[in-house]
Amino acid sequence: MQRSFLAVVGAGSCSDSVEDLAAEVGREIARHDAVLICGGLGGVMAAAARGAKEVGGFTIGILPGACSRDANVYIDFPVATNMGQARNAIIVQTADALIAVDGGYGTLSEMALALKIGKPVVAIQSRFAIPGVQAARTPSEAVSIALAACLSLRESSPP
Repeated sequence: MQRSFLAVVGAGSCSDSVEDLAAEVGREIARHDAVLICGGLGGVMAAAARGAKEVGGFTIGILPGACSRDANVYIDFPVATNMGQARNAIIVQTADALIAVDGGYGTLSEMALALKIGKPVVAIQSRFAIPGVQAARTPSEAVSIALAACLSLRESSPP
């Protein structure tokens, strides 16, 4: 079975409670043998990657700058894009689905890009009410919804 690639998107700085939530999302992604993709920096990104690493998961960081060493310590595979915020398009295109944890305008842009190209988007504690985004109450529910959407898309896609 092909692994799913789930992006966790959210703010580069966040409260402790949002950080805890993101870390649990990362752990759930790894427990389901999916690969975590994020922006590779701090806040929600670092917390989710830390959570995935705590349970043996794999992480990819799509960085805004030119130096792969800028990635947080929990990133296995840093990708230096030197594209600034435009790197959000790479995150979205690489992921099978997105899970938004809280977040601001950068998160909103990733959610909008994903919806525009038909990728599933799940939000947990989102500040935004966006048509087409599925809401989740818990990290486990968010990952389950995202993985079910990935499976559904795979089954409906031509070989």
